[in-house]
Amino acid sequence: MRSDNVTKGVDRAPNRSLFYALGYTKEELEKPLIGVVCSYNEIVPGHMNLDKIAEAVKAGIRAAGGTPVEFPAIAVCDGIAMGHIGMKYSLVTRDLIADSTEAMAMAHQFDGLVMIPNCDKNVPGLLMAAARINIPTIFCSGGPMLAGRLEDGRRTCLSHMFEAVGSYYAGKLDDAGVEEYENNACPTCGSCSGMYTANSMNCLTEAIGMGLRGNGTIPAVWSARLRLAKHAGMQIMELVKKDIKPRDIMTPAAFHNAETVDMALGCSTNTMLHLPAIAHECGIALDLDLSNEISGKTPNLCHLAPAGDTYMEDLEGAGGVYAVMKELTKKGLLDTGVLTCTGKTMAENLEGIENLNPELIRPIDSPYSPDGGIAVLKGNLAPEGSVVKRSAVAPEMMVHSGPARVFDSEEEAISAIYAGKIKPGDVVVIRYEGPKGGPGMREMLNPTSAICGMGLGESVALITDGRFSGATRGAAIGHVCPEAAQGGPIALVEEGDLISIDIPSCSITLNVDEATLAQRKAKWVCPPAKVTTGYLARYAKLVTSAARGAVLE
Repeated sequence: MRSDNVTKGVDRAPNRSLFYALGYTKEELEKPLIGVVCSYNEIVPGHMNLDKIAEAVKAGIRAAGGTPVEFPAIAVCDGIAMGHIGMKYSLVTRDLIADSTEAMAMAHQFDGLVMIPNCDKNVPGLLMAAARINIPTIFCSGGPMLAGRLEDGRRTCLSHMFEAVGSYYAGKLDDAGVEEYENNACPTCGSCSGMYTANSMNCLTEAIGMGLRGNGTIPAVWSARLRLAKHAGMQIMELVKKDIKPRDIMTPAAFHNAETVDMALGCSTNTMLHLPAIAHECGIALDLDLSNEISGKTPNLCHLAPAGDTYMEDLEGAGGVYAVMKELTKKGLLDTGVLTCTGKTMAENLEGIENLNPELIRPIDSPYSPDGGIAVLKGNLAPEGSVVKRSAVAPEMMVHSGPARVFDSEEEAISAIYAGKIKPGDVVVIRYEGPKGGPGMREMLNPTSAICGMGLGESVALITDGRFSGATRGAAIGHVCPEAAQGGPIALVEEGDLISIDIPSCSITLNVDEATLAQRKAKWVCPPAKVTTGYLARYAKLVTSAARGAVLE
Protein backbone atom coordinates (compact mmCIF):
# COMPACT_ATOMS: atom_id res chain seq x y z
CA MET A 1 0.00 0.00 0.00
CA ARG A 2 1.07 3.58 -0.57
CA SER A 3 0.66 4.23 3.14
CA ASP A 4 3.41 1.67 3.83
CA ASN A 5 5.73 4.65 3.30
CA VAL A 6 4.59 6.02 6.67
CA THR A 7 3.45 2.90 8.58
CA LYS A 8 5.63 -0.14 7.80
CA GLY A 9 9.08 -1.30 8.88
CA VAL A 10 11.59 -0.38 11.56
CA ASP A 11 12.60 2.74 9.63
CA ARG A 12 9.05 4.06 10.06
CA ALA A 13 8.86 3.50 13.82
CA PRO A 14 9.15 7.30 14.42
CA ASN A 15 6.28 7.85 11.99
CA ARG A 16 4.14 5.25 13.76
CA SER A 17 4.84 6.83 17.11
CA LEU A 18 3.21 10.02 15.84
CA PHE A 19 0.17 8.07 14.65
CA TYR A 20 -0.02 6.53 18.10
CA ALA A 21 0.10 10.03 19.55
CA LEU A 22 -3.05 10.70 17.53
CA GLY A 23 -4.75 7.69 19.10
CA TYR A 24 -4.54 5.33 16.12
CA THR A 25 -3.99 1.66 16.92
CA LYS A 26 -1.65 -0.85 15.31
CA GLU A 27 -4.69 -2.55 13.82
CA GLU A 28 -5.89 0.67 12.19
CA LEU A 29 -2.49 1.33 10.67
CA GLU A 30 -2.54 -2.09 9.01
CA LYS A 31 -5.59 -1.05 6.97
CA PRO A 32 -5.60 1.36 3.99
CA LEU A 33 -5.39 4.98 5.13
CA ILE A 34 -8.07 7.07 3.44
CA GLY A 35 -7.80 10.85 3.51
CA VAL A 36 -11.16 12.54 4.04
CA VAL A 37 -10.87 16.08 2.69
CA CYS A 38 -13.64 18.02 4.41
CA SER A 39 -14.53 21.64 3.57
CA TYR A 40 -16.61 22.19 6.71
CA ASN A 41 -16.72 25.70 8.15
CA GLU A 42 -19.11 28.07 9.88
CA ILE A 43 -19.24 30.84 7.24
CA VAL A 44 -20.58 29.01 4.13
CA PRO A 45 -24.22 27.77 4.28
CA GLY A 46 -23.33 25.00 1.86
CA HIS A 47 -20.61 23.78 4.22
CA MET A 48 -22.20 23.99 7.65
CA ASN A 49 -23.40 20.39 7.36
CA LEU A 50 -20.19 18.90 6.02
CA ASP A 51 -19.06 17.70 9.43
CA LYS A 52 -22.09 15.37 9.40
CA ILE A 53 -21.25 14.27 5.86
CA ALA A 54 -17.66 13.56 6.92
CA GLU A 55 -18.79 11.40 9.84
CA ALA A 56 -21.01 9.39 7.50
CA VAL A 57 -18.17 9.00 4.99
CA LYS A 58 -15.84 7.80 7.75
CA ALA A 59 -18.45 5.30 8.93
CA GLY A 60 -18.60 3.91 5.39
CA ILE A 61 -14.81 3.67 5.18
CA ARG A 62 -14.60 1.79 8.47
CA ALA A 63 -17.45 -0.52 7.45
CA ALA A 64 -15.53 -1.44 4.30
CA GLY A 65 -12.22 -2.09 6.08
CA GLY A 66 -10.36 1.21 5.87
CA THR A 67 -9.01 3.78 8.31
CA PRO A 68 -10.30 7.32 7.67
CA VAL A 69 -8.12 10.35 8.38
CA GLU A 70 -9.86 13.71 8.08
CA PHE A 71 -8.20 17.01 7.14
CA PRO A 72 -9.67 20.35 6.03
CA ALA A 73 -9.96 22.43 2.89
CA ILE A 74 -10.87 26.12 2.91
CA ALA A 75 -14.02 27.57 1.32
CA VAL A 76 -15.31 31.05 0.50
CA CYS A 77 -19.04 31.85 0.35
CA ASP A 78 -19.42 33.69 -2.95
CA GLY A 79 -22.70 35.24 -1.85
CA ILE A 80 -21.17 36.79 1.28
CA ALA A 81 -18.05 37.81 -0.68
CA MET A 82 -20.14 39.43 -3.42
CA GLY A 83 -20.03 43.14 -4.19
CA HIS A 84 -16.81 44.11 -2.38
CA ILE A 85 -13.10 43.28 -2.27
CA GLY A 86 -13.92 39.83 -0.91
CA MET A 87 -14.99 38.61 -4.35
CA LYS A 88 -11.40 39.06 -5.55
CA TYR A 89 -10.59 36.17 -3.19
CA SER A 90 -13.14 33.73 -4.60
CA LEU A 91 -11.73 32.27 -7.82
CA VAL A 92 -8.19 32.40 -6.46
CA THR A 93 -9.10 29.91 -3.71
CA ARG A 94 -9.58 27.22 -6.34
CA ASP A 95 -5.81 26.97 -6.69
CA LEU A 96 -5.17 27.29 -2.97
CA ILE A 97 -7.53 24.37 -2.40
CA ALA A 98 -5.82 22.26 -5.05
CA ASP A 99 -2.33 23.11 -3.81
CA SER A 100 -3.04 22.54 -0.11
CA THR A 101 -4.83 19.25 -0.77
CA GLU A 102 -1.92 18.05 -2.90
CA ALA A 103 0.47 18.97 -0.08
CA MET A 104 -1.51 17.07 2.56
CA ALA A 105 -2.09 13.99 0.42
CA MET A 106 1.53 13.71 -0.68
CA ALA A 107 3.00 14.48 2.73
CA HIS A 108 0.95 11.78 4.46
CA GLN A 109 0.85 9.12 1.74
CA PHE A 110 -2.84 8.22 1.81
CA ASP A 111 -4.02 5.20 -0.15
CA GLY A 112 -7.18 6.92 -1.32
CA LEU A 113 -9.17 10.13 -0.89
CA VAL A 114 -12.79 11.08 -0.36
CA MET A 115 -13.40 14.72 -1.28
CA ILE A 116 -16.21 16.53 0.56
CA PRO A 117 -16.77 19.92 -1.09
CA ASN A 118 -19.99 21.75 -1.87
CA CYS A 119 -19.74 25.36 -2.98
CA ASP A 120 -18.32 27.09 -5.99
CA LYS A 121 -14.52 26.76 -5.93
CA ASN A 122 -14.18 23.70 -3.73
CA VAL A 123 -15.56 21.27 -6.28
CA PRO A 124 -13.21 22.30 -9.13
CA GLY A 125 -10.31 22.88 -6.74
CA LEU A 126 -10.62 19.37 -5.34
CA LEU A 127 -11.13 17.87 -8.81
CA MET A 128 -7.91 19.59 -9.86
CA ALA A 129 -6.17 18.13 -6.81
CA ALA A 130 -7.59 14.67 -7.51
CA ALA A 131 -6.21 14.73 -11.05
CA ARG A 132 -2.84 16.03 -9.89
CA ILE A 133 -2.38 13.51 -7.07
CA ASN A 134 -3.95 10.65 -9.06
CA ILE A 135 -4.68 8.13 -6.35
CA PRO A 136 -8.11 6.46 -6.00
CA THR A 137 -10.61 9.25 -5.22
CA ILE A 138 -14.36 9.73 -4.97
CA PHE A 139 -16.49 12.84 -4.40
CA CYS A 140 -19.32 13.25 -1.92
CA SER A 141 -20.66 16.79 -1.82
CA GLY A 142 -22.86 18.41 0.80
CA GLY A 143 -25.99 18.74 -1.34
CA PRO A 144 -28.20 21.60 -2.51
CA MET A 145 -30.33 23.91 -0.40
CA LEU A 146 -34.10 23.62 -0.57
CA ALA A 147 -35.91 26.45 -2.33
CA GLY A 148 -37.44 29.15 -0.18
CA ARG A 149 -41.09 30.16 -0.02
CA LEU A 150 -42.58 33.63 0.33
CA GLU A 151 -45.66 34.40 2.41
CA ASP A 152 -47.92 34.23 -0.66
CA GLY A 153 -46.66 30.74 -1.47
CA ARG A 154 -44.29 31.65 -4.30
CA ARG A 155 -40.99 29.78 -4.27
CA THR A 156 -37.82 31.82 -4.14
CA CYS A 157 -34.03 31.61 -4.08
CA LEU A 158 -30.82 33.63 -3.82
CA SER A 159 -31.04 35.08 -7.34
CA HIS A 160 -34.45 36.55 -6.46
CA MET A 161 -32.88 38.03 -3.33
CA PHE A 162 -30.22 39.87 -5.32
CA GLU A 163 -32.79 41.10 -7.83
CA ALA A 164 -34.97 42.34 -4.98
CA VAL A 165 -32.26 44.90 -4.18
CA GLY A 166 -32.50 46.21 -7.75
CA SER A 167 -36.29 46.38 -7.41
CA TYR A 168 -35.86 48.37 -4.21
CA TYR A 169 -33.65 50.96 -5.92
CA ALA A 170 -36.17 51.15 -8.77
CA GLY A 171 -38.91 51.94 -6.27
CA LYS A 172 -40.70 48.66 -6.97
CA LEU A 173 -40.12 47.10 -3.55
CA ASP A 174 -40.16 48.59 -0.05
CA ASP A 175 -38.10 47.74 3.04
CA ALA A 176 -40.61 45.14 4.17
CA GLY A 177 -40.51 43.46 0.76
CA VAL A 178 -36.72 43.24 0.84
CA GLU A 179 -36.85 41.81 4.35
CA GLU A 180 -39.33 39.14 3.28
CA TYR A 181 -36.90 37.92 0.62
CA GLU A 182 -34.04 38.24 3.10
CA ASN A 183 -35.78 35.93 5.55
CA ASN A 184 -36.97 33.33 3.04
CA ALA A 185 -34.56 33.10 0.10
CA CYS A 186 -32.14 30.70 1.79
CA PRO A 187 -34.15 28.49 4.16
CA THR A 188 -31.75 25.59 4.81
CA CYS A 189 -28.11 24.64 4.67
CA GLY A 190 -26.74 23.52 1.33
CA SER A 191 -25.47 25.01 -1.93
CA CYS A 192 -27.95 27.66 -3.12
CA SER A 193 -30.99 26.05 -4.68
CA GLY A 194 -30.77 26.94 -8.40
CA MET A 195 -28.49 25.70 -11.17
CA TYR A 196 -25.77 28.04 -9.96
CA THR A 197 -22.05 27.29 -10.04
CA ALA A 198 -21.90 25.01 -7.00
CA ASN A 199 -24.77 22.82 -8.13
CA SER A 200 -23.52 22.90 -11.72
CA MET A 201 -20.14 21.54 -10.68
CA ASN A 202 -21.62 18.98 -8.29
CA CYS A 203 -23.87 17.70 -11.08
CA LEU A 204 -20.88 17.52 -13.41
CA THR A 205 -19.02 15.28 -10.93
CA GLU A 206 -21.67 12.69 -11.80
CA ALA A 207 -21.35 13.37 -15.53
CA ILE A 208 -17.57 13.09 -15.49
CA GLY A 209 -17.72 9.92 -13.38
CA MET A 210 -16.23 11.10 -10.07
CA GLY A 211 -19.40 11.12 -7.93
CA LEU A 212 -22.13 8.58 -7.23
CA ARG A 213 -25.68 9.00 -8.47
CA GLY A 214 -27.42 11.83 -6.61
CA ASN A 215 -24.22 13.61 -5.64
CA GLY A 216 -25.37 16.77 -7.43
CA THR A 217 -29.07 16.71 -6.58
CA ILE A 218 -29.97 15.02 -3.26
CA PRO A 219 -30.83 17.94 -0.92
CA ALA A 220 -28.46 18.69 1.92
CA VAL A 221 -31.14 18.22 4.58
CA TRP A 222 -32.37 14.82 3.39
CA SER A 223 -31.20 11.69 5.17
CA ALA A 224 -30.54 10.22 1.75
CA ARG A 225 -27.50 12.53 1.63
CA LEU A 226 -26.03 10.76 4.69
CA ARG A 227 -26.69 7.39 3.13
CA LEU A 228 -24.95 8.57 -0.04
CA ALA A 229 -21.97 9.64 2.08
CA LYS A 230 -21.74 6.21 3.68
CA HIS A 231 -21.86 4.56 0.27
CA ALA A 232 -19.11 6.90 -0.96
CA GLY A 233 -17.00 5.82 2.01
CA MET A 234 -17.59 2.20 1.14
CA GLN A 235 -16.94 2.72 -2.55
CA ILE A 236 -13.53 4.35 -2.05
CA MET A 237 -12.36 1.02 -0.65
CA GLU A 238 -13.43 -0.68 -3.89
CA LEU A 239 -11.56 1.92 -5.91
CA VAL A 240 -8.44 1.36 -3.80
CA LYS A 241 -8.77 -2.41 -4.17
CA LYS A 242 -9.12 -2.13 -7.97
CA ASP A 243 -6.59 0.73 -8.20
CA ILE A 244 -8.98 2.91 -10.23
CA LYS A 245 -7.52 6.42 -10.32
CA PRO A 246 -8.97 9.82 -11.32
CA ARG A 247 -7.10 9.92 -14.62
CA ASP A 248 -8.54 6.50 -15.49
CA ILE A 249 -11.97 8.14 -15.14
CA MET A 250 -11.37 11.74 -16.28
CA THR A 251 -10.42 10.98 -19.87
CA PRO A 252 -11.01 13.17 -22.97
CA ALA A 253 -14.26 11.28 -23.56
CA ALA A 254 -15.36 11.97 -19.97
CA PHE A 255 -14.75 15.71 -20.39
CA HIS A 256 -16.72 15.62 -23.63
CA ASN A 257 -19.56 13.95 -21.70
CA ALA A 258 -19.35 16.57 -18.96
CA GLU A 259 -19.61 19.44 -21.44
CA THR A 260 -22.55 17.74 -23.13
CA VAL A 261 -24.41 17.34 -19.83
CA ASP A 262 -23.43 20.94 -19.01
CA MET A 263 -25.22 22.14 -22.16
CA ALA A 264 -28.29 19.99 -21.51
CA LEU A 265 -28.65 21.16 -17.90
CA GLY A 266 -28.01 24.86 -18.62
CA CYS A 267 -25.17 25.11 -16.12
CA SER A 268 -23.30 28.18 -14.88
CA THR A 269 -20.85 29.88 -17.24
CA ASN A 270 -18.20 29.28 -14.58
CA THR A 271 -18.00 25.71 -15.84
CA MET A 272 -16.20 27.19 -18.86
CA LEU A 273 -13.41 28.19 -16.44
CA HIS A 274 -13.37 25.08 -14.32
CA LEU A 275 -13.60 22.22 -16.81
CA PRO A 276 -10.53 23.43 -18.78
CA ALA A 277 -8.60 23.87 -15.52
CA ILE A 278 -9.46 20.34 -14.36
CA ALA A 279 -8.60 18.95 -17.79
CA HIS A 280 -5.27 20.80 -17.64
CA GLU A 281 -4.37 18.87 -14.48
CA CYS A 282 -5.20 15.66 -16.36
CA GLY A 283 -2.84 16.65 -19.17
CA ILE A 284 -5.78 17.30 -21.50
CA ALA A 285 -6.25 20.51 -23.50
CA LEU A 286 -9.95 21.46 -23.48
CA ASP A 287 -10.34 24.08 -26.19
CA LEU A 288 -13.02 26.71 -25.57
CA ASP A 289 -14.09 26.37 -29.21
CA LEU A 290 -15.14 22.78 -28.48
CA SER A 291 -17.99 24.19 -26.37
CA ASN A 292 -19.84 25.62 -29.37
CA GLU A 293 -19.35 22.40 -31.31
CA ILE A 294 -20.88 20.42 -28.45
CA SER A 295 -23.59 23.02 -27.88
CA GLY A 296 -24.57 22.88 -31.54
CA LYS A 297 -25.35 19.17 -31.15
CA THR A 298 -26.82 19.21 -27.63
CA PRO A 299 -30.40 20.29 -26.88
CA ASN A 300 -31.07 22.27 -23.71
CA LEU A 301 -33.36 20.04 -21.62
CA CYS A 302 -33.63 21.90 -18.29
CA HIS A 303 -34.55 25.42 -17.21
CA LEU A 304 -33.74 25.48 -13.51
CA ALA A 305 -33.39 28.79 -11.69
CA PRO A 306 -32.28 31.37 -12.73
CA ALA A 307 -33.43 30.33 -16.25
CA GLY A 308 -36.77 29.05 -14.91
CA ASP A 309 -38.75 28.51 -11.73
CA THR A 310 -37.68 24.99 -10.80
CA TYR A 311 -34.97 23.99 -8.34
CA MET A 312 -32.48 21.26 -7.50
CA GLU A 313 -34.93 19.31 -5.35
CA ASP A 314 -37.21 19.16 -8.40
CA LEU A 315 -34.39 17.83 -10.58
CA GLU A 316 -33.74 15.12 -7.99
CA GLY A 317 -37.42 14.16 -8.06
CA ALA A 318 -37.31 13.93 -11.85
CA GLY A 319 -34.49 11.39 -11.75
CA GLY A 320 -31.50 13.68 -11.35
CA VAL A 321 -28.45 13.94 -13.56
CA TYR A 322 -28.72 10.28 -14.55
CA ALA A 323 -32.16 10.94 -16.08
CA VAL A 324 -30.70 13.83 -18.10
CA MET A 325 -27.86 11.60 -19.27
CA LYS A 326 -30.34 8.86 -20.20
CA GLU A 327 -32.18 11.32 -22.47
CA LEU A 328 -28.89 12.30 -24.12
CA THR A 329 -28.05 8.67 -24.85
CA LYS A 330 -31.21 8.38 -26.97
CA LYS A 331 -29.43 10.47 -29.62
CA GLY A 332 -26.01 8.94 -28.99
CA LEU A 333 -24.66 12.19 -27.53
CA LEU A 334 -22.63 10.55 -24.74
CA ASP A 335 -19.77 8.07 -24.78
CA THR A 336 -21.28 5.54 -22.40
CA GLY A 337 -18.25 3.24 -22.47
CA VAL A 338 -16.32 5.46 -20.06
CA LEU A 339 -15.29 4.13 -16.63
CA THR A 340 -16.81 5.77 -13.53
CA CYS A 341 -16.23 5.76 -9.78
CA THR A 342 -18.83 3.01 -9.41
CA GLY A 343 -16.26 0.71 -11.01
CA LYS A 344 -18.73 0.29 -13.87
CA THR A 345 -19.21 2.05 -17.19
CA MET A 346 -21.69 4.86 -17.69
CA ALA A 347 -23.80 2.48 -19.78
CA GLU A 348 -24.05 0.08 -16.84
CA ASN A 349 -24.88 2.94 -14.47
CA LEU A 350 -27.74 4.12 -16.70
CA GLU A 351 -29.46 0.74 -17.02
CA GLY A 352 -33.09 1.06 -15.92
CA ILE A 353 -32.93 4.86 -15.47
CA GLU A 354 -36.08 6.79 -16.46
CA ASN A 355 -37.05 10.42 -16.85
CA LEU A 356 -39.69 10.74 -14.12
CA ASN A 357 -40.83 14.28 -15.03
CA PRO A 358 -40.79 15.18 -18.75
CA GLU A 359 -42.01 18.67 -17.86
CA LEU A 360 -38.84 19.37 -15.89
CA ILE A 361 -36.36 17.30 -17.93
CA ARG A 362 -37.60 17.80 -21.47
CA PRO A 363 -37.48 14.70 -23.68
CA ILE A 364 -34.65 14.81 -26.20
CA ASP A 365 -37.16 15.30 -29.07
CA SER A 366 -38.89 18.32 -27.50
CA PRO A 367 -36.19 20.39 -25.77
CA TYR A 368 -36.32 23.98 -24.60
CA SER A 369 -33.96 24.77 -27.46
CA PRO A 370 -32.03 22.71 -30.01
CA ASP A 371 -28.76 24.28 -28.78
CA GLY A 372 -27.02 23.95 -25.43
CA GLY A 373 -27.33 26.30 -22.47
CA ILE A 374 -23.96 28.06 -22.96
CA ALA A 375 -22.52 29.84 -25.99
CA VAL A 376 -19.01 31.10 -26.69
CA LEU A 377 -19.08 34.41 -28.58
CA LYS A 378 -16.16 35.70 -30.64
CA GLY A 379 -15.48 38.82 -32.65
CA ASN A 380 -13.23 41.86 -32.69
CA LEU A 381 -14.28 42.68 -29.10
CA ALA A 382 -13.39 39.19 -27.87
CA PRO A 383 -10.91 37.58 -30.31
CA GLU A 384 -10.16 34.72 -27.89
CA GLY A 385 -13.78 34.32 -26.84
CA SER A 386 -16.42 35.30 -24.31
CA VAL A 387 -19.15 33.27 -22.62
CA VAL A 388 -22.91 33.70 -22.10
CA LYS A 389 -25.55 31.52 -20.43
CA ARG A 390 -27.80 31.41 -23.48
CA SER A 391 -30.58 29.51 -21.68
CA ALA A 392 -31.06 32.43 -19.25
CA VAL A 393 -31.24 35.19 -21.90
CA ALA A 394 -34.61 36.74 -22.78
CA PRO A 395 -35.62 36.07 -26.42
CA GLU A 396 -35.62 39.78 -27.25
CA MET A 397 -31.96 40.07 -26.18
CA MET A 398 -30.58 37.21 -28.25
CA VAL A 399 -29.68 39.79 -30.90
CA HIS A 400 -28.97 43.31 -29.66
CA SER A 401 -27.08 46.46 -30.62
CA GLY A 402 -26.61 49.45 -28.38
CA PRO A 403 -24.29 52.18 -27.17
CA ALA A 404 -21.49 51.25 -24.78
CA ARG A 405 -21.65 52.58 -21.21
CA VAL A 406 -18.10 52.07 -20.02
CA PHE A 407 -16.92 51.47 -16.43
CA ASP A 408 -13.48 50.51 -15.15
CA SER A 409 -14.77 48.66 -12.09
CA GLU A 410 -17.84 46.89 -10.75
CA GLU A 411 -18.35 49.61 -8.15
CA GLU A 412 -18.58 52.36 -10.79
CA ALA A 413 -21.13 50.36 -12.76
CA ILE A 414 -23.36 49.45 -9.83
CA SER A 415 -23.49 53.09 -8.69
CA ALA A 416 -24.61 54.17 -12.16
CA ILE A 417 -27.24 51.43 -12.34
CA TYR A 418 -28.72 52.23 -8.94
CA ALA A 419 -28.70 55.95 -9.81
CA GLY A 420 -30.89 55.26 -12.84
CA LYS A 421 -28.23 56.29 -15.36
CA ILE A 422 -28.54 53.13 -17.46
CA LYS A 423 -31.30 53.27 -20.07
CA PRO A 424 -33.06 50.66 -22.21
CA GLY A 425 -30.88 49.66 -25.14
CA ASP A 426 -27.56 50.33 -23.39
CA VAL A 427 -24.65 47.90 -23.34
CA VAL A 428 -22.88 48.15 -19.98
CA VAL A 429 -19.15 47.39 -20.25
CA ILE A 430 -17.25 46.57 -17.05
CA ARG A 431 -13.51 46.07 -17.55
CA TYR A 432 -10.26 45.65 -15.61
CA GLU A 433 -12.04 42.89 -13.65
CA GLY A 434 -10.34 39.92 -15.37
CA PRO A 435 -8.04 37.34 -13.77
CA LYS A 436 -5.05 39.72 -13.89
CA GLY A 437 -6.79 43.08 -13.88
CA GLY A 438 -9.16 42.40 -10.99
CA PRO A 439 -7.14 40.66 -9.85
CA GLY A 440 -9.21 37.56 -9.25
CA MET A 441 -11.97 37.90 -11.87
CA ARG A 442 -14.87 38.94 -9.68
CA GLU A 443 -18.42 37.76 -10.33
CA MET A 444 -20.81 40.51 -11.45
CA LEU A 445 -24.00 39.24 -9.81
CA ASN A 446 -24.78 42.61 -8.21
CA PRO A 447 -24.84 44.59 -11.50
CA THR A 448 -26.77 41.93 -13.42
CA SER A 449 -29.27 41.50 -10.59
CA ALA A 450 -29.68 45.27 -10.35
CA ILE A 451 -30.37 45.45 -14.08
CA CYS A 452 -32.98 42.68 -13.89
CA GLY A 453 -34.48 43.94 -10.63
CA MET A 454 -34.96 47.40 -12.14
CA GLY A 455 -36.85 45.94 -15.09
CA LEU A 456 -34.05 46.29 -17.64
CA GLY A 457 -33.27 42.60 -18.12
CA GLU A 458 -35.04 42.52 -21.49
CA SER A 459 -33.39 45.68 -22.84
CA VAL A 460 -29.85 46.06 -21.41
CA ALA A 461 -26.79 43.87 -21.99
CA LEU A 462 -23.69 43.64 -19.80
CA ILE A 463 -20.23 42.72 -21.07
CA THR A 464 -17.18 42.17 -18.87
CA ASP A 465 -13.74 40.60 -18.71
CA GLY A 466 -14.85 39.47 -15.25
CA ARG A 467 -17.29 36.63 -14.78
CA PHE A 468 -20.82 35.95 -13.60
CA SER A 469 -22.46 34.00 -10.83
CA GLY A 470 -24.53 31.02 -11.88
CA ALA A 471 -27.41 33.04 -10.40
CA THR A 472 -27.07 35.64 -13.14
CA ARG A 473 -29.69 35.83 -15.88
CA GLY A 474 -30.03 38.11 -18.89
CA ALA A 475 -27.68 39.09 -21.70
CA ALA A 476 -24.63 38.88 -19.45
CA ILE A 477 -21.48 38.17 -21.43
CA GLY A 478 -18.34 37.44 -19.42
CA HIS A 479 -14.82 36.06 -19.74
CA VAL A 480 -14.01 38.56 -22.53
CA CYS A 481 -10.51 37.63 -23.74
CA PRO A 482 -7.96 39.09 -23.95
CA GLU A 483 -8.87 41.05 -20.84
CA ALA A 484 -8.43 44.81 -20.53
CA ALA A 485 -5.32 44.54 -18.33
CA GLN A 486 -3.62 42.68 -21.17
CA GLY A 487 -4.55 45.37 -23.68
CA GLY A 488 -7.46 43.42 -25.13
CA PRO A 489 -9.97 45.27 -27.34
CA ILE A 490 -12.32 45.71 -24.38
CA ALA A 491 -9.76 48.22 -23.03
CA LEU A 492 -10.25 50.34 -26.15
CA VAL A 493 -14.04 50.73 -25.94
CA GLU A 494 -15.20 54.33 -25.47
CA GLU A 495 -18.48 55.73 -24.21
CA GLY A 496 -21.12 55.59 -26.92
CA ASP A 497 -19.39 53.07 -29.20
CA LEU A 498 -21.95 50.78 -30.85
CA ILE A 499 -21.66 47.14 -29.76
CA SER A 500 -23.55 44.35 -31.55
CA ILE A 501 -24.36 41.01 -29.92
CA ASP A 502 -25.68 38.05 -31.91
CA ILE A 503 -25.93 35.03 -29.61
CA PRO A 504 -27.42 32.62 -32.19
CA SER A 505 -24.47 33.44 -34.49
CA CYS A 506 -22.00 33.34 -31.55
CA SER A 507 -20.63 36.79 -32.41
CA ILE A 508 -19.82 39.97 -30.53
CA THR A 509 -18.68 43.06 -32.43
CA LEU A 510 -17.33 46.48 -31.53
CA ASN A 511 -18.51 48.65 -34.43
CA VAL A 512 -15.38 50.79 -34.63
CA ASP A 513 -13.06 50.71 -37.65
CA GLU A 514 -9.63 49.11 -37.38
CA ALA A 515 -7.75 52.38 -37.98
CA THR A 516 -9.50 54.05 -35.04
CA LEU A 517 -8.86 51.05 -32.81
CA ALA A 518 -5.18 51.12 -33.78
CA GLN A 519 -4.96 54.80 -32.78
CA ARG A 520 -6.59 54.05 -29.44
CA LYS A 521 -4.27 51.09 -28.91
CA ALA A 522 -1.20 53.30 -29.50
CA LYS A 523 -2.37 55.68 -26.77
CA TRP A 524 -3.48 53.00 -24.30
CA VAL A 525 -1.64 52.70 -21.00
CA CYS A 526 -2.51 49.97 -18.55
CA PRO A 527 -3.74 51.44 -15.26
CA PRO A 528 -1.67 50.74 -12.13
CA ALA A 529 -2.27 47.37 -10.49
CA LYS A 530 -5.17 47.48 -8.03
CA VAL A 531 -3.39 45.15 -5.60
CA THR A 532 0.39 45.09 -5.17
CA THR A 533 0.95 42.88 -2.10
CA GLY A 534 -0.08 39.49 -0.76
CA TYR A 535 -1.61 36.48 -2.47
CA LEU A 536 -3.61 38.46 -5.03
CA ALA A 537 -0.46 40.16 -6.32
CA ARG A 538 1.26 36.78 -6.72
CA TYR A 539 -1.85 35.38 -8.38
CA ALA A 540 -1.98 38.24 -10.89
CA LYS A 541 1.60 37.47 -11.98
CA LEU A 542 0.91 33.75 -12.52
CA VAL A 543 -2.64 33.54 -13.85
CA THR A 544 -3.42 32.91 -17.52
CA SER A 545 -6.45 34.05 -19.50
CA ALA A 546 -10.03 32.95 -18.85
CA ALA A 547 -9.95 31.25 -22.26
CA ARG A 548 -7.46 28.78 -20.77
CA GLY A 549 -9.44 28.30 -17.56
CA ALA A 550 -7.44 30.93 -15.63
CA VAL A 551 -4.88 28.28 -14.70
CA LEU A 552 -1.62 29.32 -13.07
CA GLU A 553 1.74 29.11 -14.80
